[in-house]
Amino acid sequence: MREEYDFTNARKNPYTKELKHQVTVKISPSVTECFKDQAAKAGISYQTLINLYLADCVKNKRE
Repeated sequence: MREEYDFTNARKNPYTKELKHQVTVKISPSVTECFKDQAAKAGISYQTLINLYLADCVKNKRE
């Protein structure tokens, strides 16, 4: 292995602007069950479904 590598011409990671961070939120069991049921039908995780829903709320400026 080299002691140093030159990354000045490296391609930037296209996903860096979409990195996620972990948060803790208290959500009622009925809400999580609803998202889990919908996520199972869609074939995705319920956390992803919740993130998609919240991202849509942000995009459409829902209050």
